[in-house]
Amino acid sequence: MPGSQAGNSARVKGPTTGRVRRHSLETYERDFSFKPTAVEPAPPPRPIHPPRPLGELSTAPIKDVAELAGTVLGIGSGVSKWTTEMQRLLEHLEEFPGATWQARWEAAGLNERGRRAEHIYKGRGKAIKSTMNTFAGHAFAMRLIQPSLLAFRSYRFSHYLRWFRTIAKDPVLEEFCERTLSLKVSRQSIQRAQFDVIVPLTVFGIDFADLTPEALLHYATESRKYGVVSGEAGGDGCFAATQAWPILSDMVHFPASTPRTLRAAVVKGQRPVAELVDKHKIRNQDVRDLLIHYISRRSVEVDYSTLTSLVTNLVRLFWRVIEEFNPDQADLRLSPEAVTHWKESLLVRPDGKPRLHIEGPFLAVRALYLDLHTWAVAEPERWAQWVAPCPIRDEDLRWFHVRRRRVQERMANRTRERQPLLPILSQHVTDQWQRQRTLLESARAVGLGEHFTVDGTGWQRVSAKIDAERRDPTTAPIRAVNRATGKLVQLTHTENQAFWQWAIVETLRLAGLRAEELTELTHLSVRNYQRPSGEVVALLVITPSKSDRERVIPMSAELFHVIAQIIRRHISAHGTVPICVRYDLHEKVWSEPLPYLFQNVHAGGLRAMSTTTMWRMIRRAAEGLIETDPRFAEVKFAPHDFRRLFATELVNSGLPIHIGAALLGHLNIQTTRGYVAVFDEDVVRHYQQFLDRRRAQRPESEYRKPSETEWSEFNEHFDKRRVELGSCGRPYGTPCQHEHACIRCPMLSINPKMLPRLDELEEDLLARRERAVAEDWRGEIDGLDLTLTFLRSKREQARRFERTGPVSLGLPAVPHQNPQLTEG
Repeated sequence: MPGSQAGNSARVKGPTTGRVRRHSLETYERDFSFKPTAVEPAPPPRPIHPPRPLGELSTAPIKDVAELAGTVLGIGSGVSKWTTEMQRLLEHLEEFPGATWQARWEAAGLNERGRRAEHIYKGRGKAIKSTMNTFAGHAFAMRLIQPSLLAFRSYRFSHYLRWFRTIAKDPVLEEFCERTLSLKVSRQSIQRAQFDVIVPLTVFGIDFADLTPEALLHYATESRKYGVVSGEAGGDGCFAATQAWPILSDMVHFPASTPRTLRAAVVKGQRPVAELVDKHKIRNQDVRDLLIHYISRRSVEVDYSTLTSLVTNLVRLFWRVIEEFNPDQADLRLSPEAVTHWKESLLVRPDGKPRLHIEGPFLAVRALYLDLHTWAVAEPERWAQWVAPCPIRDEDLRWFHVRRRRVQERMANRTRERQPLLPILSQHVTDQWQRQRTLLESARAVGLGEHFTVDGTGWQRVSAKIDAERRDPTTAPIRAVNRATGKLVQLTHTENQAFWQWAIVETLRLAGLRAEELTELTHLSVRNYQRPSGEVVALLVITPSKSDRERVIPMSAELFHVIAQIIRRHISAHGTVPICVRYDLHEKVWSEPLPYLFQNVHAGGLRAMSTTTMWRMIRRAAEGLIETDPRFAEVKFAPHDFRRLFATELVNSGLPIHIGAALLGHLNIQTTRGYVAVFDEDVVRHYQQFLDRRRAQRPESEYRKPSETEWSEFNEHFDKRRVELGSCGRPYGTPCQHEHACIRCPMLSINPKMLPRLDELEEDLLARRERAVAEDWRGEIDGLDLTLTFLRSKREQARRFERTGPVSLGLPAVPHQNPQLTEG
């Protein structure tokens, strides 16, 4: 096949762990879906006995082949026509040299891309040319001719699946086709899965039993390489056979060591240090061996992501540059000219832009030289020969703290730019989801062809032809046409996209999670703590991430609402939160199947969302505001921006910075300070005030066990937070900062059953405002207007929660006696 030698030598490995690991270079012995494997894409060997379902026809006479084609594929009165047309095709092929029909086909140049059977026809009839192309497909299905992949994909056959299956009569192939019917996808996708198995059988000239994982992977990579993936636009980077692969795995057609999905087979996973180093093609083998030994020793104490960064800094950004300057360099003792050249090359990236972070390469090289100095004392026979003066001088590191300040200034400025835009983005994704949900529910309530109106716009529910062809029509997506514009909208898809945009933006905004922590949230992350009084406090357990430490954060009412909506959506669609796998883009490992909250359908199966998917959804949400707010055209939101904004809001609201550090999972308060876009004196003042107050109140017994009285006082605090309109969210040990002006306080969470009371308060405030206007009490008017604004905002929030209703989170019942954490 064309291009089979290029770009297909990648070894695919998929190490897996029992949980999401950070330090994982060892071999994992756990037996679950993704075992460590090595699948090399390669075409299958030519079979000793090629499949001949209709007998040996390679040298058969034209008349015999034509009559056989008419008998097998012709129906009723069409037998004679099919016999005649096949005879006409073979007569044209016979004009070319060759002892077999395959040799004549290749001599005619028809095994090349874009060269179809119609090109050997000398007449001009368009209908006859189309007929010849059709009967070329018959020749492929009969195994008379074995086309190349590019030659086969030059045709568009409507009934090739039926032709091939009719002639092959392979019971195992029929079993595969029957299994595809159980996929909860459109009929078009089912046919695509069948097509992606029948095509490699045709182009490789093999039986179904000879279709190996290596052969199917070769077909998938070649189809992607040449942009001929069935049903996809050319060059879009999709793989073929993504839906067929899991079915073949479930049929035990592939060996047990084969990954269950094609995605797991194409990812390389964690690669050994030698392979990472050799990718950069170092000329000096002694230095290569040194770097491999050094990096392998360092790999014990770092995760895989850090390991790959170390290889980049030491091999690509350091030694490769040295060898380009001096190809004969044989040791680490560098000349001043080589050091100067290397340092200057680091200042500019390959694309010509200035490199903003040169600390990484500098510190990695400095650590290399100093480690060799230290290790040479204990193991001189191995490391002493490489000891040399370090090219990184003290003056090179003197300005690092200045560069760090510049980086922190840029990050703070980035946060200040996005802070006023965050509420706009949050409101946009909320309104967009509510609008799409209302539209979907309205369309679902009417029948096909009926009209309905949403927000003054007329719509008509319609269906597509492929929806009627589904095995289960109830799974067909809901579609509607805007009667004003005539635009067809797939409401199920648009509502699903709007929901996940809302869920991602709101969870990042309200929890301050890292992007990877968001992808790792599962149903098991939702916990509750039940106090003796019966009150339940919702908690969110964050999986160990950058700091490799688990943390638990209390959920606000708004965050709990978002998590509840996600769980409710999964339960509504599947009866539970389905389990699926997640691929860690940084560590290059697959997780065990878990009930991940953020998951989507990929290649007909569920898989946890990646950080890339989340970044794209955030970008799309922001791009939707460009037309109404041009500022979003210049400002790009990234997942980590929400974390910085969350930290800034916490500290600016008066929360002690060390508490903010605990919520964010920072091991050092200085890290949290770097996240907060405020003046340093404000941070120091808040922190010092907290320390002074804490030392004055509890100078000696800081961490002693609380007494019964203190424990009762702690519990009573939560009871005292209950007010007329709902519940106050102020933390323990803090007085009311708003003098009990609850309606204005952001800590107040309205109980939906108190909505009538809010209406009464609004009537009273409006009456007082009329009096203030009549008396010209302007200051009173401003205060009443502000109170009315807060009241209406609280009422809208409570109504939104009331519409949601109770959500079953799947949490087990908790005994009232002993407060404890329970899994959700």
